[in-house]
Amino acid sequence: MNYTLTYSEGVAGWVSFYSYYPDWIIGMNNFLYTFKGGNLYKHNATDTRNTFYQPWWNQVDNVIPPNISPRAFTPTRLQSVFNTSVLENKLFKTINLEGDATWSAQLITDLQFSGFIDANWFERKEATYYAFVRNNTIGQLALRSLNGIGNSLTVLGSGTTNCRINFSINPLIEIGSIISVGDYVYFGTPTPQFAGQVVDININLPGGVNRIEINNAMVSPPSIPIPGNVNFFFYIKNSVAESHGVLGHYCNFTITNSDSSKIELLAIESEVMKSFP
Repeated sequence: MNYTLTYSEGVAGWVSFYSYYPDWIIGMNNFLYTFKGGNLYKHNATDTRNTFYQPWWNQVDNVIPPNISPRAFTPTRLQSVFNTSVLENKLFKTINLEGDATWSAQLITDLQFSGFIDANWFERKEATYYAFVRNNTIGQLALRSLNGIGNSLTVLGSGTTNCRINFSINPLIEIGSIISVGDYVYFGTPTPQFAGQVVDININLPGGVNRIEINNAMVSPPSIPIPGNVNFFFYIKNSVAESHGVLGHYCNFTITNSDSSKIELLAIESEVMKSFP
């Protein structure tokens, strides 16, 4: 893909890439003009941003010549890096935006590549937009949120979307208050098997109820039907809902905005904490 690269005399450097790719560029009377396919285009002539190559004369008669197809809208993207305390492993927990609009974000570190924020997740706090970084990490780093429950008493409905896993009351197997709907459940040792996702938790010890219900018929990720014998169960917190941030020495981030009107972005910040093994 071709880009147009711009130079700023104020910072003495190359500052931006643009998605339009003209045949020629010229500045005149405080306006930017480009030529493309034998046609002349005037930039910054409308309030619609990031939509290039609508001919400038259509601002008068609002008619686009039949041989001209307006370019599709292109979102704004900004890429940079957080790189403080370069020798320390850190958790990048949040993104804070000082501006008048929200952006979606993707975060990549030297240890993880799965950090993300949807533009709708930001909340306005003290004149900035604030959101927690989610991730969908699998493997070793996901085990930071692993919690054990104990051996099951009975399993009812193995292989179904409402599989019940009952735990003993006497002696008591404490399911605990940390587990929540949406967490991922595993069973078996020494090789754990994925059982499914929690859909309900029911703890009523006076009533003789001490169980969780899971979807044991998941396709993605594929769950394993639970055998009838007693198994040890544990769970991992849903890393999208229970954010641990992203782990790494540095963090490359890309933020994207899909507004076609004028917006301002003054600063980007992240709440960072040292990670202790």
